[in-house]
Amino acid sequence: MKKYTLSSGLRVVAEHIPGSRSVSFGIWVKNGSRNETQADNGISHFIEHMLFKGTERYDARAIAEQFDAIGGNVNAFTSKEYTSYYAKVLDEHLPIAMDILSDMFFNSKFDPEELSREKNVIFEEISMYLDDPDDLVHDLIVEAAYEGHPLAMPILGTQEHLAPMTSEDLQRFLHERYTVDNTIVAIAGNLGDDLEELLEQHFGSFGRKGTPSPIVEPSFDGGLVYRKKKTEQNHICLSFQGFGYDDPRQYAMALLNNSIGGGMSSKLFQEIREKRGLAYSVYSYHSAHADSGYFTIYAGTAPKQTADVLKLTQQVLHEVQSRGLTEDEIRKGKQQLKGSLIMGLEGSGSRMNRLGKNELMLGRHETIDETIAKVEAVTEADVRLALDHLFAKPFAVAMVGGSDRAINALRRDELVPSDTN
Repeated sequence: MKKYTLSSGLRVVAEHIPGSRSVSFGIWVKNGSRNETQADNGISHFIEHMLFKGTERYDARAIAEQFDAIGGNVNAFTSKEYTSYYAKVLDEHLPIAMDILSDMFFNSKFDPEELSREKNVIFEEISMYLDDPDDLVHDLIVEAAYEGHPLAMPILGTQEHLAPMTSEDLQRFLHERYTVDNTIVAIAGNLGDDLEELLEQHFGSFGRKGTPSPIVEPSFDGGLVYRKKKTEQNHICLSFQGFGYDDPRQYAMALLNNSIGGGMSSKLFQEIREKRGLAYSVYSYHSAHADSGYFTIYAGTAPKQTADVLKLTQQVLHEVQSRGLTEDEIRKGKQQLKGSLIMGLEGSGSRMNRLGKNELMLGRHETIDETIAKVEAVTEADVRLALDHLFAKPFAVAMVGGSDRAINALRRDELVPSDTN
């Protein structure tokens, strides 16, 4: 891995992958819905859409046709804390991909007619999302966990706040947030000797400076959010305070997640789906932010089975809380994590994503061997420290379904040790 800075001050992280014939190239901006206010919620995602709607050189159709013509892929996504614009192409076509993507990044027109059309597209995206309770509940759990904090706001925004936005509003926000200090380029694959020259050509004049805006650390609130909706299933999330990107306890948390609900052999999957057939989908995951994180359990089940699923979930959590993980569970979990880490980094796209996130959120990098060494170093005592943090506060609950009776019956402080209540 090579890291250097262009004449403009733009940071670049690059990794040559021997034997690869593809290159994945991404522009990463440290800006997401966390950087918005209630009034402009959704503007970051809106900007992401508009960068595909045309420049002076290429209209929206030409951008799509250019990438199709070289057999490449181009896309983007917006998260809570960053936005990424990326392309994957054959190594010989990197100059074309970089030319188009940089033109989109610096010279998008934000044409008012295109903006009006794309606004309606986003309205449809929001409607589609609201119609899918399986997706919606994951937004609601963040609202329950971080009520009143920018992290609790939806990435897509709302029609109410998006409707009055103009091209000028989007361009103003872009100029404030899309600065050289907030941006990095990540690239992985079969890289040629002319890469730095190519990057200088397209990004060497990036002169937009900005003043870093402070972020406020959220307080984890064990709240409850319910959305009444006529559905065949109740969709439920329970969430517990977790760990930020740079917290060393995240490795123990990864082992806990694997054991609790991270796969088909996990406790929740075996107890709820395999042994009792009470749910088709039941799993857990950990989400990390710059200064915080949350651990979430999801299940979708019939209304008449909801109370049983919640009871079993709490039983599993009580068991883990009381005894932690055994040496054998930790050993197996480490092997699972090692396998997923190594196999998950076999393509240029995953390598580029890892580079981009690490540089943007941590400002440093570690090799896969260094990461595996940290996983291998996790002990039973480390797992206990992670559990103590996980259950130190009441958990948050979110549900989409026909009745909130089952979740209202929960004691959300049940897993909090009595001496901290």
